[in-house]
Amino acid sequence: MPGLRRRALLPVLMFTSVAVSVMTTLGAPLVPTIARAQGVSLDTAQWMLTATLLTGAVAAPVMGRMGDGPHRRAVVLGALGCVVAGGVLGAVAPGFGWLIAGRALQGAGLGIMPLTIAVARDHLEPERARSGIAVLSVTTSVGAGLGYPVTGFIAREWDYRAAFWFGAVVGATALLLVVFVVPPGSPARRRPLDLPGALLLAGALTCLLLTVSQGGRWGWDSGMVAGLSAAAVALAAAWVWQALRTPHPLVELRLLANRELLTADVAAVLIGIGLYMTMSLINLYSQIPAGNGYGFHLSVVGAGLVLMPLSFGSLGANRVASLVAARFGMRPVLPFGALVVAGDMVFLALVRDHLWQLVVGAVLLGVGVGTTFAAMPALIVRAVPPTETGSATSLNAVLRSVGGAIGSALIAALLGAYTARAGDPASDRGYTVAFLVGAAACVLGAVAAVAIPARDAKSAEPGGSVSATSADGLPSKALDGPGGEGTPGEQFGT
Repeated sequence: MPGLRRRALLPVLMFTSVAVSVMTTLGAPLVPTIARAQGVSLDTAQWMLTATLLTGAVAAPVMGRMGDGPHRRAVVLGALGCVVAGGVLGAVAPGFGWLIAGRALQGAGLGIMPLTIAVARDHLEPERARSGIAVLSVTTSVGAGLGYPVTGFIAREWDYRAAFWFGAVVGATALLLVVFVVPPGSPARRRPLDLPGALLLAGALTCLLLTVSQGGRWGWDSGMVAGLSAAAVALAAAWVWQALRTPHPLVELRLLANRELLTADVAAVLIGIGLYMTMSLINLYSQIPAGNGYGFHLSVVGAGLVLMPLSFGSLGANRVASLVAARFGMRPVLPFGALVVAGDMVFLALVRDHLWQLVVGAVLLGVGVGTTFAAMPALIVRAVPPTETGSATSLNAVLRSVGGAIGSALIAALLGAYTARAGDPASDRGYTVAFLVGAAACVLGAVAAVAIPARDAKSAEPGGSVSATSADGLPSKALDGPGGEGTPGEQFGT
């Protein structure tokens, strides 16, 4: 790569990841506004988030597999094109159904962040790649914290359609930067796309989310819920069976034979539930009119400013993760972050009478989520061969998206169960229960993360051969950290 493009590569990757994160969380602060404008209930409007996460859960493994080859930049550009198109569609949508379609298109952006990590690993010097991967790992939460107040301000000064136009412009800017700076692809050979696997995964996730989100409305003992639950299990089983038998699966499930990768991915689902539940609950709670006996009746901008400290907490999370790793080694970092999120949700379940308590909750959420999101790629990249970086990190992104989608659907189900009449806000007790459910998910995530074994000499390659890379997956320094993990500073770019 020419010198200027090489120097610009990491800033462009960071801008692209943050921009996509802003756009994919675009609907969250606008849920109450769009519910009023479109004449739908809050639990129906929550599908603004669920649809995006569902699309992202399917798009991420497809993009990860297509991006592990010579056409990586084209895959990123295609996803950015979908994000821009989704923003335009949301801006001009004549009805709520079109808004959902636009948000679904924007979900393709959730597959971009894993590819930026793969680009950094392949095209940056090892030392810069370490710090770059650590920073790229927390862009999801940083972008969410920045996106809430910015999109809220635009929606207040104009309307929610202007916020979608803003997202489209930012996406188009990222697209142009990628065209001029990001290299075309990786040295890996191109592999065919597993279309049957993509269809089976999409069907399983759709059935699962419909069951979780609509079960309370239809009745948990209804035939519809039973049928969707059975379909979700059957389609998931068929997807696993198909993935283990095809030579080029959508997701290389054989990598999960590495217990380190498996437990990190299980933790990703559970922590994803806590992340999206906490962000959505703080956003909704802060906008509830105080006349209901709780809430702060903030505008969309005010709710966004309450969540903005999430970004600051996430930016400081790398330092927190490095300190924990330096004192205790790499393994406790992930469960530590999960317990921070769990403690934050318990705190908000018990005390939220004053606005500053929600702000503190946003800061703690940023620290916990930023710590876990920084640790996961470090664990994954060192566990897989370079040719599987895109696929493995995409699988982790899928599972975080699945967790987020489940969390979004759980909010709709739980708050709906504590809503007396359609159109009314849920009772205060409904928010307490929702925070506690999210906390329980994060505690389970911490338990899963504790099961991560010490790193052994074997790599995660499906054939079980020994990798020639260092513990963090980058071909440089010898292993000298606890348990052969590399130094904590190397893991987090400090």
